[in-house]
Amino acid sequence: MTAIRLFLLLIKASLKSRMQYKFNFIFSTLMAACIQLSEFLMVALVMMRFGEIKGWSLYEVSYLYGVMMLAKAIYRTLASDVHHLEKYLVSGDLDAILIRPVPVLLALMTQNSRLLIAEIAQGLLLLVVSMRALLQSGQIGWSAIPYTVFIILTGAVILFAVGLATAAAGFWLTRIEALQNMTEDASQTAVRYPLSLYPKWLQGALLVVVPVAFVNYIPSLFILRHQGGAGMLLGTMGVAVAALWLAMRIWQIGLSRYQSTGS
Repeated sequence: MTAIRLFLLLIKASLKSRMQYKFNFIFSTLMAACIQLSEFLMVALVMMRFGEIKGWSLYEVSYLYGVMMLAKAIYRTLASDVHHLEKYLVSGDLDAILIRPVPVLLALMTQNSRLLIAEIAQGLLLLVVSMRALLQSGQIGWSAIPYTVFIILTGAVILFAVGLATAAAGFWLTRIEALQNMTEDASQTAVRYPLSLYPKWLQGALLVVVPVAFVNYIPSLFILRHQGGAGMLLGTMGVAVAALWLAMRIWQIGLSRYQSTGS
């Protein structure tokens, strides 16, 4: 409980420091909103013209998109600089974090925290619109709401685990931007759409190597299409726990081998 209170206190302090520059905060939020909105609108316009994609309707794809957007927003809000570990390794700034009287990972997670208002608002909007339509059509019931909250939280854990494992690779590789483009950016973009769109080898990679398909696609098969039973949700939770454990192990091993820049 002490660690949790400390984490929340550091997050609050980091967010307050960000809010000192109000114009920059508002401008960056608006720009992020425009980028996210334009990305989804391109997909929506194509689907409105040609209909379903591999049997998935626009509302179902909106659901996948919204879950991923919210899970990613939670991860990036609560652990922003895990994604930016490379700059700490290259500049030597990680040395300053090592001497703080708090765990290194906790200190890193609370550096430069920012509340992703645009992503959270758009993710919620997509979920509200899509789930309202699916409820009205009878495709889902009211139980889909707590299930959705559950998979957003487990999805945030999975994304954090993937991000942490990728960042920890920096202790050996130092430069990890190209790796992050594959394990985080590209993979997360891919699973905003049904996994059935992709070839078998890519589906396997998104299920096993970088298990981001468990953020939204796999549990949505149960929530939206009633496939696989509740075991799909239990399996998703199991993947989240296993991925987090493995990522923490990789982080601990990598941190133990870190060599200071001497700066």
